[in-house]
Amino acid sequence: MVDLPVIETIHFKGLEAVALENEQIRCVILPSYGGKMVSFFDKEAAYEWLFQTSASELTVPPYGADFSQYDSSGFDEMFPGIDQGPHPIDWEEIPDHGEVWALPWNWEKTEEGITLNVESPKFPYTIKKIIALKGSSIEIEYEAWNKSDEPFPFIWTPHALWNLNDSTKLEVPQGLNEVMNVEKGTQHLGEWGTTHSYPETQSLKTGETLDLSELEPKEHGTVEKFYFTDRLNEGWCSIIQEDISRKLTYRFPEDKVPYLGIWKTRGGYRGEYNVGVEPCTGVYDDVYLAEKIGKVSRIPASGSYTWSLTFSIGGV
Repeated sequence: MVDLPVIETIHFKGLEAVALENEQIRCVILPSYGGKMVSFFDKEAAYEWLFQTSASELTVPPYGADFSQYDSSGFDEMFPGIDQGPHPIDWEEIPDHGEVWALPWNWEKTEEGITLNVESPKFPYTIKKIIALKGSSIEIEYEAWNKSDEPFPFIWTPHALWNLNDSTKLEVPQGLNEVMNVEKGTQHLGEWGTTHSYPETQSLKTGETLDLSELEPKEHGTVEKFYFTDRLNEGWCSIIQEDISRKLTYRFPEDKVPYLGIWKTRGGYRGEYNVGVEPCTGVYDDVYLAEKIGKVSRIPASGSYTWSLTFSIGGV
């Protein structure tokens, strides 16, 4: 028997939302706020996986807003880039955090979830994502269309910030042994472009051994962003939450989403404590740079690019 989810329209922190729920999980999505997911609740563990804002109400940002001035909770999309800067084809400015996080998405129900879509007001693309609840998994199918007659370079990554703590452990495929720091002047990892062994490395500030697969103590007040320097040979990564004996696993096609980045803030960014695990289609945050170094994906001319992402939860 298929466990079809219950789908209903609700209100979440002052905004219209869509709740999807089955016997294992419940998620909440805000179509008007970049189509972002603001709750991913594990019913078996009674655990909210997504980082939550303390604000009682949310304000939808205007197009091109500075991401740091708005809510950072939940899971939104970064597309067609991450950093603010020029697009390599026509030099149009990509806003901070990309475009689609600050755009309203159209949506409609399906049997197993919902479909959302958005069209860029500036660039020649549209994106559709189909979200389905299947057992203990959230499955998302993506398709981006290019309306121009030349390939369109882009970076996509899921900006999902997770509600994690000192019991968290990150797990990645074998063979990923080196990372590059892209957070300017971090406490332990040095300047932008500094490389480190993974998972263990030496702090450039104290000389102590660090395990980058774990979270630093809150009192360190750190913020980190690094990318693995090698392409992925397997399309998965996991977050192990030892205090509740649960695991959250990402699955995605490594030929379409070949890179992996990690964001960790232990109070160093707006006083927040969360982690983002970010499989992505290009590095390092800047589409113009990614195009120059040949580490970017492209939507074919007058064609489409498809990929998928699944979040699955279960016991350790």
